[in-house]
Amino acid sequence: MDSSDNRPIPNSYWVIPGRFLAGAYPAEYDRSLTRSKMTAFLNAGFDTFFNLTGENELPAYQPTLMDEAVFYDRQVFHERFSITDKGLPSRTSMITILDAIDQSLASGHKLYLHCWGGIGRTGTTVGCFLVRHGLSGQAALHKLASLYRTAAQSKLYPNSPETREQIDFILNWHES
Repeated sequence: MDSSDNRPIPNSYWVIPGRFLAGAYPAEYDRSLTRSKMTAFLNAGFDTFFNLTGENELPAYQPTLMDEAVFYDRQVFHERFSITDKGLPSRTSMITILDAIDQSLASGHKLYLHCWGGIGRTGTTVGCFLVRHGLSGQAALHKLASLYRTAAQSKLYPNSPETREQIDFILNWHES
């Protein structure tokens, strides 16, 4: 079975098939649509959500996620790491995000990382994750492009990340 078969939403892509998915905001302005998306994520086994949007930037989905988790008798985790839209985090903030991703995966969680469109902030974070795990900045950008092309939104928005500054952030990423 293709790993894309188990993506709860089409505007997403696997960073690590079956374990780490990245993409667009998993909620809608319509609460019933948000509930359907949360149910789809829970049914696909996701238990960890890392949100790169700012507080009050978009409609909150955490209450619906927690309600659905109770209904399905599941424990879920949600953490916000705010990055300004089309912006960059500080180096310290990116290290904090990458540490949280690594800790979540090492603990056996199934993770969904997202911003609003799943393109800029998410792509920047995934690119830095790939560098942390052994790729050069340029190789990480190529790998990210390949992964991102499997997401539905790549047809309308073909490049991830979005800005030259985000691309340069990945190209120059190092933690030492």
